[in-house]
Amino acid sequence: MSSRVRSTTRQKKSRKAGRRGLRVIREQAAGIDLGSREHWVCCPGHSEQEPEVRTFGTTTPELEKLLKWLQAEGIESVAMEATGIYWIPPYELLESRGIEVVLVNARQLSHVPGRKTDMLDCQWLQLLHSCGLLRGSFRPVESICQLRALQRERANMVSEATRAVQRMQKALDQMNVQVHRALTDLTGKTGLRMVRAMVEGERDPYRLAAFRDNRCKKSEAQIAEYLTGNWRDEHLFNLKMALQLYEKVQDILAAYDQEILHLLAELQVPERAQLELPPHPNPAKEKAIRRRGEQPLRTALWRFAGVDLTRIDGISAGTAQVILSEVGLDLQAFPSEKHFVSWLRLSPKTGFSAGKPLPKKNKGTGATRVAGSLRMAALSLCHSSCALGAYFRRLARRKGGATAVFATARKLASYIYRMLRFGQDYVDEGAQAYEVRFQQKRLRSITSVAKQMGYQLVPLDDTVQVSG
Repeated sequence: MSSRVRSTTRQKKSRKAGRRGLRVIREQAAGIDLGSREHWVCCPGHSEQEPEVRTFGTTTPELEKLLKWLQAEGIESVAMEATGIYWIPPYELLESRGIEVVLVNARQLSHVPGRKTDMLDCQWLQLLHSCGLLRGSFRPVESICQLRALQRERANMVSEATRAVQRMQKALDQMNVQVHRALTDLTGKTGLRMVRAMVEGERDPYRLAAFRDNRCKKSEAQIAEYLTGNWRDEHLFNLKMALQLYEKVQDILAAYDQEILHLLAELQVPERAQLELPPHPNPAKEKAIRRRGEQPLRTALWRFAGVDLTRIDGISAGTAQVILSEVGLDLQAFPSEKHFVSWLRLSPKTGFSAGKPLPKKNKGTGATRVAGSLRMAALSLCHSSCALGAYFRRLARRKGGATAVFATARKLASYIYRMLRFGQDYVDEGAQAYEVRFQQKRLRSITSVAKQMGYQLVPLDDTVQVSG
């Protein structure tokens, strides 16, 4: 597709009106309006000339032409909207050639005041970017992006495995084979043994119940009662296909795990390549990590990041993998932990402004994958004997479980920021120490309020008793 220049009298007037009164701070800045079939590119004009607009196709040869034109014009920075996945090929190409790329959220672009003329979107991008009015979205370095691509696709495979388990459960329910009542986990060792035996032709409920693990609470007779059903051929075939799909996805997940470990080994610091991982301060948690087979991943993440995020209560090796693959190690883009928490959509929402209630709608920005993982980690602390567990339970009693999950996830995000940005280690003070500290803080607050009202608190005993 040949490049062409689009210039009309109406657009010239609009460009002049739109540029009036704006101070340019970036001379060599361009704007790209992305599309599925073509990209509109605007470069600044020379001296007093109007900006030049050209269109390029989306194929790789056309992108090479676009790059050559930008280099010939001396462009140093390019702004483009985050439109679907169309931005990825030009972004990676421009970044690899040393041109700064600012990925702009469409919401921020539409909120710029005064944008009412008929200028092309690429011209608006070029104008606002040259005047320093656009802020780029956070994107980690290239090596982290490679890790993130693998991690996100692995998460999609986990969802596929979940759907395969649901299909197996549906086929069993249709045959009235109530494995979910006999066992707590269909995908456990006992559950998969039973399902494989059913697919291979076993129908005797007592023979199926003989696959039970010795740790099962139910007896063989009780399990055999649940495993008696009406064996219909169509449901058995569906069960067989769902089992094959589940096992195939498990093989794919194992391949993804190996590839992620290989990439982490390439990214790790050479000085830590042969070092042993320091022992976990919580032996019970370290034992659970080893039991789940996550110790190699935990070691690889520590050698890569230099910090062990699993030392934070509630953070597993899988959660640490999601966090590091999404945000990386360099958090200088977030000046403080409040900025980081806000980017994760975990900051408290302001309900009122100037005395008026604000509309309750999602801002649509931020990292949802990390926030979702932190919410799951916060939920796992509801019965924990650590300080975070005590914090969760106190909030749950006062404001409900949903608020407790949100607030605890926000506190986890703060600890992660401090550990990655400043190397500050996490130390658990324990649930009892947290309760004592909270009661002392509460007592000081009550004493201060009483003093302001002209009263003095007198303890019932000689010493003030603060129980945990």
